[in-house]
Amino acid sequence: MSARYHLRFQIHPYEGMDAVAAAAAELAKTCTDTGVAEVVLLLGAEEHFTGHLAGHHEDLWYEAAATAQEILRGAGLDVSLNPWVTTGHADRGRTDTHGFAPMVSPTGEVSTAQASFACPRWRAWLTGHYGRFADLGFRVLWLEDDFRFHNHAPLGWGGGFEPLMLDRLAALAGRPVPRSELVAALTAPGPPHPLRALWQRVWRTAQQEVAVQVAAEVHRRSGGRSRTGLMSSGLDAASVEGRDWGALFTALAPGGRAAHRPHFAPYADAPGRELARQLWMPELQRSLRPEFVDSEPEIENWPHTAWSKSDVQTWSEMVAAQLSGADALLLNLYPMHGASPGRHPRIAELLRRARPALDLVHRQHPRGQRTIGVGLPFAQDAAAHVRAHGGDLTELAVDPGPAAEFLLRYGVPVTAEPAPVQALFGPSAWAFDDPSVRTLLAGGLLLDGTAATILHRRGFGPLIGLAAAETVDREAPAAAGGPGPYATEHLCAAAGEDLAGLLLSVNTQPALARLREVPGAQRWSEVRTPDGSAWGAGRTVFTNTLGGRVAVLAATEPHVLPADDHAQRLLHRTVRFLEGEGARLPLVSGGPYLIPHLSYADGVTTLTVANGCQDPARPVVDLSGLPDIDAVAATVLAPLAEPRPADTGRRGHTLRLDPELPHRGWAVLRW
Repeated sequence: MSARYHLRFQIHPYEGMDAVAAAAAELAKTCTDTGVAEVVLLLGAEEHFTGHLAGHHEDLWYEAAATAQEILRGAGLDVSLNPWVTTGHADRGRTDTHGFAPMVSPTGEVSTAQASFACPRWRAWLTGHYGRFADLGFRVLWLEDDFRFHNHAPLGWGGGFEPLMLDRLAALAGRPVPRSELVAALTAPGPPHPLRALWQRVWRTAQQEVAVQVAAEVHRRSGGRSRTGLMSSGLDAASVEGRDWGALFTALAPGGRAAHRPHFAPYADAPGRELARQLWMPELQRSLRPEFVDSEPEIENWPHTAWSKSDVQTWSEMVAAQLSGADALLLNLYPMHGASPGRHPRIAELLRRARPALDLVHRQHPRGQRTIGVGLPFAQDAAAHVRAHGGDLTELAVDPGPAAEFLLRYGVPVTAEPAPVQALFGPSAWAFDDPSVRTLLAGGLLLDGTAATILHRRGFGPLIGLAAAETVDREAPAAAGGPGPYATEHLCAAAGEDLAGLLLSVNTQPALARLREVPGAQRWSEVRTPDGSAWGAGRTVFTNTLGGRVAVLAATEPHVLPADDHAQRLLHRTVRFLEGEGARLPLVSGGPYLIPHLSYADGVTTLTVANGCQDPARPVVDLSGLPDIDAVAATVLAPLAEPRPADTGRRGHTLRLDPELPHRGWAVLRW
C-alpha cells in the first residue's frame, strides 16, 4: 500500500484556455512522475482572488477548471476542487460587490469584503457557486477554512456580531441584546452568563444551516459523484464558536461520506520541537471525526518553496501526518500565483525522495489503528463552561495542547482515547461534570495548578490530595509578613534519593498554585522563594479512596517550564506512579525533544520517535511493560532517505538505538 499524494495547485485562466491546457498537461506529467494521485485545483486563490466569483470571472474559472480536469483525468489522476473563499479569509483591500451583509467584530469593526453567515444573499451565492462547479463531478469540493467566525483580518477576534446575527439572538432571548451587552456577557467573570450558551447556539445553527444547504446542492448537482470537504482551524477557537463537530460533519455528508482537512502544521520554518504539536493536533481531531469522514491533513507551506519551509521540515511533517492514519496528504507546495511545475524541480525531487518512508509509515499506521499513551480528555464544548475574567473571547479558547506538549517533549506518548493515565490541564477542568471528574479520579490523573485549583474549588480536594489550593499571579504582592515571590522548586527525597536536593526553576511561571496537601499525600517537591524560604508544595502525589492515583503540579503552564534531564526523570517517575503496579507505557529519553507516537494495529505495537533537537541523539526507551524486549525490531527514517534497519543495545528493560538519529529523523520500534 502506498501513501496518497493530493497536490494543491492553481491554474489561472487569464491567459486563455490554450495556456490552461498546456499548464494542465505539464502538471499531469509532473504528477505522474512523482506519484501524485490527485490534483486539488485551487479556484481564485490568494493573489488571483478578485472577490467572491460571479459573472465573467466565474465563467473563466469554470472553463479553466473544466479544461484542466479533463486533461488531468485523462492522465489517470483524480481531481478535486478548492474554491478559495466561503465567507472570505481577509479584506486585504478588497471590497464587496455583491451586496452581502458584512461581518462585524465584537468591537464593531465592519469588514469590507467578508460576508455574514446569516446573509441570505451570500448563502444563495455560495450554494449556486458550489452547485455550478459540482456539475463537473469533482471527487471533493472543499469548503475553505474561512468557514468560521474567528480569524477574519483585519477584524479583531473575527466576525459574527453583525445585526443579522444579533436578530437571531433576540429571537432566542426574547428581547434585543445590544452587541456591547453581549460581548460583556460572553466574558463576564464568574460562572458563564446564560447569553454565552444562546450565542454559541446562534453561531452553531447558522453554520450548520449553510453546510446543509451547500452539501445538499453539491450532492444533487454532481449526481452523488462529489463529496463536500471541510478545511478546519484550531479546536480551541472552534469551541468558542460552539462548534458541534459530529453535527457539522453529518450536515456535510448527505451521501454518507465527507472529507476533512485537519490543520496541524505551521506555514513556515519552525523548531523541531514543534513536532509535538504536529502529533497531538491530528490525534485530537481524529477523536472528533466520525468514521464516515476521510482525513487529508494539509502539509502547509506559504508563500511556498524551500525559502519558506525546508524540505527536511516538510518531510518530517508529512511523516507526522501519516502517523495519524491519514487517508491522504494534501500537499501545499507550489506557489499559487502562477506556478509552472518545471520551474520548481526541487519540489518534484522532494516528493520522490519522501515516498519510501511515507509508504512504510502508511502500511504500519492504518486508518483503524489505536493510539496509546497518557489520555488527553477534551470536551468540544469546553468554551461553554470555562470561567472568564472580563477580557476578550480568546479567554474562552482552551484545548489539551499544553498538556500534550509538556508530555511529548519529555518523551511521554499521548492519546485522545480514554486511557489508564490521563492529564487534565488548565481551565478545561470546568468542562467535565462531577461524574466525569470522578471517573477520571478513579484512574491515574495528572493535574496542573490551574486544574487542581478548579477541582479543589468544586469540592474534589479530598480526592486529589489537597487541603488547600489557590492560584497566585507572578506579579501579586506578597502578603504582609508572608513569603516573597516564588523562584525555585526543591526536589524532596520522596521523589527519589537520586533527585533529592536538586533545584528546578519556576521563576518565570505567570502563576503558580499554592498547594497544601492532605495527610497521606506525598510532597515530591517544594516551591521556595529566592532566599530559600518555603512557599508551598510544588508537586504532590496521592492515592485516593476511589483507588485512583493523582499527581499535581503547582505550575499553571508546565509546558513553558525550563526543561532539563532532571525534570524529565521526575516526569517519567510521576507517570510510573500514576500507572500503579503495572508499568505499561514506553518512556523515551536520551536527548532533548525526543517525541514519541505509540499505536497498535493488526497485533503489532509501533513506537515512532522523532528527534526534535538540532543535535543528533540516541533514543533510550524504557520498556518496563514489555516481557520480551528482544522481540523489538528497529528502523531509522532519516530525512528524505530510504528507511534502513537499525541496531539496538539492550540492558534490562531499556533499549538504546545504536545509530544516531538525525535532526527531524524518526526511529521506528515494533513488537
